[in-house]
Formats: sequence, C-alpha cells, structure tokens
Amino acid sequence: MAEIFVSVGSNVDREQHIVLALGLLRARFGELRRSGVYESPSVGFDGDPFFNLVVAFNADPEPPAIVSALREIEGRCGRDRSEKRFGPRTMDLDLLLVGDRVSRDDDIVLPHEEISSQAFVLCPLAEIAASRMHPVTGITLAEMWADFEDKGTLRRVELSRGIEARI
Repeated sequence: MAEIFVSVGSNVDREQHIVLALGLLRARFGELRRSGVYESPSVGFDGDPFFNLVVAFNADPEPPAIVSALREIEGRCGRDRSEKRFGPRTMDLDLLLVGDRVSRDDDIVLPHEEISSQAFVLCPLAEIAASRMHPVTGITLAEMWADFEDKGTLRRVELSRGIEARI
C-alpha cells in the first residue's frame, strides 16, 4: 500500500462540492486524513476564489486507476472537462503524490509540479505531511513551505458548522 495525497479544490458552491467530493473519496478509498481548508484567488483566470485542501489515504491502485477514480468523482460533482482549462470548477482533484513514486508521462506527473509552485497546494500538503520528503528534492514539505516565497493571499477558513461536521 502507498500513501496517496490528493489536492481538492472548488470555486463553485464551494462548501457543497467539497463535502460531496470528500464523501465520494471516502466511499472509494476509505479513511481520509485531511488538512484545513484554505481560500485562495483563482489562478490563470478572473473568477471567484477557491477553497482548497489536501487529503491523504492508503491505497494499492496504480496512478492511472487513481486518476480515473478522481475524474469520475469530479464528474459526479458536476465538473465538465470539455470546458477550457482555466475557468470556474465545481471540483478539481489532482493527484499529488503516490508514496515516493517519481514518474512523468503524457497524463500523470509525479510528484505533481504544483507542489513546488502553488501555495494552495504546498501549504495544506505540508500541514498533513510536514516531515515527508519531496521525492525529487529530498527536502521536507515543511521546509519547502517555510522557504516558499509567494505565500500570496492564502488564508485558512472555517467552513460553516453544519458543513464542517459532515466532513
């Protein structure tokens, strides 16, 4: 079994879609560990801010099977992948890490490149896996976050009480 890390984000009916996605992830992969929820501006387009978090779980599937399951969950959350890449999203699930695997092919890059470039990915990832070493750099995620230059306008948010109790 490998420890899998997935980035979860939404900027359309954010709380509703995060609750739905976490329930679907739990149903598919079992127990989840999760970071807090962070709000960040949209990247690459003008749009409403995103809620982002990272979840971790243990699983055996190979990365293509995990990505396929993530795409199915995005679809069940109303994501239309035929729309342009940078735009509003009901749900965006990105495979970040699969154990210490390093691979690059047309569809899957591990570790995900946004770990080292986007605060909304690195901050929640470092929160739940501070001592984990980045499989390429050999630097802990906590050190990467401490040294991260553009923390931007990322801020931790509390979801409404009823929603928080369901996730």
